[in-house]
Amino acid sequence: MALIALAADKGAPGVTTTAVALGAVWPRPVLVAECDQAGGDLVYRLPAAPPEGQSGGGMLNPSRGLLSLAATARRGLRPEQVAEHCQRLVGGLDVLVGITSAEQAQGMTWLWGPLGRAFAGLGQVDVLADCGRLGAGTPLLDLMREADLVVLVTRATLEQVAHLRERVAALSEGLRGGPPIAVLVLADPRDFRASVAEVDRIITRRDGAGHPVGVLGGLALDPKGADLLSGQWGGRLDRSLLVRSAREVAAGLTARADRLRGERAGAGPAEPPPVPLLEEGRL
Repeated sequence: MALIALAADKGAPGVTTTAVALGAVWPRPVLVAECDQAGGDLVYRLPAAPPEGQSGGGMLNPSRGLLSLAATARRGLRPEQVAEHCQRLVGGLDVLVGITSAEQAQGMTWLWGPLGRAFAGLGQVDVLADCGRLGAGTPLLDLMREADLVVLVTRATLEQVAHLRERVAALSEGLRGGPPIAVLVLADPRDFRASVAEVDRIITRRDGAGHPVGVLGGLALDPKGADLLSGQWGGRLDRSLLVRSAREVAAGLTARADRLRGERAGAGPAEPPPVPLLEEGRL
């Protein structure tokens, strides 16, 4: 199904929290894949689901994930191999744990293209690829070229939006002929809609393939809600501004990804699927 690459420019935090928050409320099966070259932190932040018949949560295994997948993929990577290296969080969200240090990424530059094709070839599972903060000439471009949509995350500050404009221009050139780019704004709830609209006014342009680049929506800057993303779904988290705004973004992203796939297949714009209620017990 859909592959959506999430990334940010330097100094723009929040990609991992965004990926987990969207995965928590995603309206259909989804995998959150940690592809940050600088090293991820899911293994330190979120608890693993316990073995069947046991209660509580344990630690995610840092050796089972991108590292173990890379070790088995040198002779070729098939989509069905990905599931063998995934883990499940308390609450039911599936994750592919990334590397834990930048040094581990040095010998893995060959992996990103095959990994992107494997993600794109997964049958009935969407993939949210957390690509972290991008730098010039990042090898993650090979993964992004396989995506249905690239989403750049930014905060609504003058400095970060200025950096983002430069990143959009560079990324548009690097992905020329590839997927469209959209922007997701992490906005203060006190000035939410005005901040999102202002970033859209500044950012809106066309990429190297002629696709319009604009803001697809906003996610509430909600530190308390982010702290609650610890694997346990509960009433407080369900009512948080972060999750409420994430639901709207997730519904829009799935509909847009389906429409883009339909257009590429020559079937015309696809009708957005109905959004079911959040499954009870989901992260």
